[in-house]
Amino acid sequence: MKKLVNDVHDVVKETLEGFALAHADLVDVRLDPDYVVRATPKADGKVGIVSGGGSGHEPLHAGFVGEGMLDAAVPGAVFTSPTPDPILEATRAADHGAGVLHIVKNYTGDVLNFETAAEMAEMDDIEVRTVVVNDDVAVEDSLYTAGRRGVAGTVLVEKIAGAAAERGDDLDAVTAVAARVNDSMRSMGLALGPCTVPHAGAPSFDLDDDEIELGIGIHGEPGYRRGAMESADALIAELYARVRDDLGLTSGDRVVTLVNGMGGTPSSELYICHRALARLLEADGVEIARCLVGDYVTSLEMPGVSVTLLRVDDELLDLFDAPATTPAWK
Repeated sequence: MKKLVNDVHDVVKETLEGFALAHADLVDVRLDPDYVVRATPKADGKVGIVSGGGSGHEPLHAGFVGEGMLDAAVPGAVFTSPTPDPILEATRAADHGAGVLHIVKNYTGDVLNFETAAEMAEMDDIEVRTVVVNDDVAVEDSLYTAGRRGVAGTVLVEKIAGAAAERGDDLDAVTAVAARVNDSMRSMGLALGPCTVPHAGAPSFDLDDDEIELGIGIHGEPGYRRGAMESADALIAELYARVRDDLGLTSGDRVVTLVNGMGGTPSSELYICHRALARLLEADGVEIARCLVGDYVTSLEMPGVSVTLLRVDDELLDLFDAPATTPAWK
C-alpha cells in the first residue's frame, strides 16, 4: 500500500486538521468529538441541516458545509458510521431554534446512529426530522443496508434542502423538499478496480484486468453483475437504461445530471461519460437542465463512475440554482 499518510490510525484526525487550515474562512472543525460546522452560522429562526457518514467519500460530507448547504457534517472513521455522540453535538451546533433536518444515507450503521442521536437531541428540546437517501437502483438489501443504498445523489438532497432552509422554509417544508428530491432521483455506479482502506492495507475486492463491477456501492460493495470491460459508451448506456427505467423518465422531462467520479477517474474520462449520457438523453427527448461532472461522492481512490439523474420542476431547479458557498461547492 502506498498512501500519503503518516499513521493509518490518524487519517481522519489529520484530514480534518488540514481541512480546517485550508478552509478556515468557511468552516470550523471540532475535535473529540469530531464534526464540522459553518464558520458563520445562519440566522436564528432558520432550519439547521446535518449530514454525515464514514470518511473516505470526500468531498462528501464536510466539503458541503457552508452557506446554502449543510450547517454541520459528522465524519466517522473510514467507511464507518459516526457514533451518536458527535452527531448529537453537531445537531446542537446546527440548531437555531427552528429544528434540524438529518440527511442520512441508507446504510444500517448511519441510520441507527443518527436515529439514536435524534432521540437524544429531542431530550434537549431540539425537534429533529430525518430523510433517508436511497437513490441507488442497482441492488436491494445489500451487504450493509435494508433496502436501497444511499449514494451520490445525496449531494443533490443536501444542495436543494440547504437552499430551502436558507430561504427560511420551516422544518416541515424543508423535510418535504428533501424527501421530494430523494423520490425524484436515481443513481447507479460501476468500478474499474478496488480501493484500499488505509487501516486494512489491502484492496477491498479483486477484479481481473479485463473485468468491471456494475452496480457497486460507494464502499466498493458488490453490484448486480461482474463483466468484461467495454467502451465508455456501452457502459454508460447500461447505467443510464437502469436509472431511466426505474425513474420512469419520459420525453419532455427535465433533469439535473451528475456524472460522479469515484476518486480515481481522470476528468477526461468523466467528460467522455457525460458526452455519452447527454447523447442518450437527447435521443429520449429528455432535457438536461443542469449538469455536474466531477468528484462529489468518492470511494477513496477507486477508479469508476456513477450516474445520477434528478427529475426537476421549476421549484427544484430554482433551489438548485440558489447561491451556495462551501469548500466543494461555489
